[in-house]
Amino acid sequence: MEQNIIPKHVAIIADGNRRWAKERNLPSFEGHRKGFENIKELSKEAKKLGINIITFWVFSTENWKRTAEEVGYLMRLAEKVIDGQIKDAIAEETRIVHIGRKDKLPIPLIKKIEKAEEMTKQFDKYYFVIALDYGGHDEILRAVQKMKDVKTEKIDDYLDTHVLPYPNPDLIIRTSGEERLSGFMTWQSAYSEYYFSDLYFPDFGPAELEKAVIEYGNRKRRFGK
Repeated sequence: MEQNIIPKHVAIIADGNRRWAKERNLPSFEGHRKGFENIKELSKEAKKLGINIITFWVFSTENWKRTAEEVGYLMRLAEKVIDGQIKDAIAEETRIVHIGRKDKLPIPLIKKIEKAEEMTKQFDKYYFVIALDYGGHDEILRAVQKMKDVKTEKIDDYLDTHVLPYPNPDLIIRTSGEERLSGFMTWQSAYSEYYFSDLYFPDFGPAELEKAVIEYGNRKRRFGK
């Protein structure tokens, strides 16, 4: 693929873990485990394809409504993902960035996130972004609350994504057959291209990511022109 048709920032709404498990008569936790394992494979593929930023939305502000047992399991999985990414991130000069709220997350997870962000903050070519306790409306509300003068300041400078060189995703992928964004990157997605896959996230592997990027390259982006 030619470099000029590769999206700089790809964001993935990682959906369908529980349904993947249900169809296989497995506990939902197994679906989450397989989904989180897939994150590492897709991160590697993104770099091979020439994508600078890969974002995964793994836990929304609404997901707190799930059972305490499931939420606790997801938080522990998130810790494992962060631990697993740090070594590779340093070796491959990739910056780890968390978007979303930190105030509701378990303290051990917060510490791991902050450590990963601190240890990789010097890198600026590749970015691994994890959207955890993230909601697009919540992000905008928090941004506005930080602003001193809404009339003159740019809201972009106060969003969680302001640290990214390309904060607005070129391509947003959602797995599991759902064709909506559910409030993901409400502000940043105005001119994003969308790609909806019928596959559940655990089945959306590197080959599927490449297929999505190829389709993106065949589209004409006009940005309102």
